[in-house]
Parts: sequence; C-alpha cells; structure tokens
Amino acid sequence: MSAPQFKDVATALALLTRFPVKAEFDRTAEASWAYPIAGTVLGTCAAVLIAVCLWLGVAPALAAGIYVAATIVLSGAMHEDGLADCADGFWGGWDQTRRLEIMKDSAIGAYGVIALVLSLITRWAAIWLLIEGGWWFFPLIVIETLSRSAMPAVMHALPNARDTGLSQSQGRPDRATAALAVAGASVLSLLLIGLTTVPLLILGTAVVAAMAMLARAKIGGQTGDVLGATQQITALVLLIALA
Repeated sequence: MSAPQFKDVATALALLTRFPVKAEFDRTAEASWAYPIAGTVLGTCAAVLIAVCLWLGVAPALAAGIYVAATIVLSGAMHEDGLADCADGFWGGWDQTRRLEIMKDSAIGAYGVIALVLSLITRWAAIWLLIEGGWWFFPLIVIETLSRSAMPAVMHALPNARDTGLSQSQGRPDRATAALAVAGASVLSLLLIGLTTVPLLILGTAVVAAMAMLARAKIGGQTGDVLGATQQITALVLLIALA
C-alpha cells in the first residue's frame, strides 16, 4: 500500500460528489481509502440542511425528503443510477453478457424503476422516523460514511466484470487501502455514535458480503454500477436498523 496523501481526499470528492474541487486522478485506486471522507462531507452538508429546515419550522416529513433530495443532488445521483442499472441487469438478463449490456444501456427498465421507488420511499420514511425520534444528525453522517467504506472493499474483493467502464478505469485498491477505508469510517462512527457502531458494522459487513456474492454470481465481478448499488443497499439497511 502506498502512503495516503492529502490530495486523495480531493480525488474522492471529485469522483463521488458534485463538489467543485480540483483533483488529480493519477492514483484513483489508492485514493479509495478517502471515499468515506466524501460521504462524511456529503452527509454533514445534508444534515446541516435538515437542521436549518427544522429551525425554520419545516415539518419532519418534509425535512426528511429534503435530506434525500440533497444527497442525490450532491452526489449527482451516481449511486442511485448504479442501483437502477444493477436491478435491470441482474434480473433482466439471462446470462452474464446480456446483463452487462443492459447495465450499460442508459435506458431504465421496470426493475430499475421499482428498485429506485422502493429505495427512495424507504430511505425517506426511515430518516423521518429518525428525525421524529430526535437522534438523527450524527447517525445520518455515520450512515453516509460507512456506506461509502463498503465500496473499496468490493473493489478489492471482486475482479472487474468488464474491460471498460468507470470501475475498470479506477483500478483495484489493495487490501490495506480497503481496510483503511473501513477503519477510518469505523473510528469516526465510534466517535459520533459510540458503541452503536458495532451492530452497524456487523450488519454492514453482511450486506456487503451478500452484494459481492450476488455480483459475482450475476456478472462475474464488479462494475461502477455494482459499487453504487452496494452503497445504496448498505445505507438503506443501516437506516432501517437505526430507525
């Protein structure tokens, strides 16, 4: 593992968000340890927006919807796109080649629409419940952080399913880089929500393992869409657990 560099944070932000940062892309795989930091920044911005909304008297249900919309805008809907593409490809194709073709197609099918609708509604409802419960600011930041630490793990664990595409161009991080992403996200989570981190890590590990096995079975490896879908499903499951 090469030593982490400060510029890796800018690389992660440029890859995973719409924040206008100047970044270098000469060590994209090595920079994946900073993916959770991108999640922390995004989650903090969206959580602060909720705080402002509540201070202004916005109802919790609307504030939850604003949070979901903010995370989508700040990330450029990249992960949601991955979820929809995986849903269409994994269950719309009969073999690996056809599944990859469907995932590459910019059109969205029924499976993708259903996956997005169910995901968005469930995320909104879970965040609403967290806001109603009065414990939401730090948990939401943690979820955005932990869910993005899952991406380097899948990048390391699975080979690229195709010879082209975003994931292939980024390269594959080594074990130490993937471990650093998880370790950094775990430490931040412990600082923000304490020992509640432990069951979240256990649950998140199970989700990531299941996603990796599914991707290997369906397309023989990982793509950028698989990484996005992994982030979305991990975040969704952790939100449901906290709610």
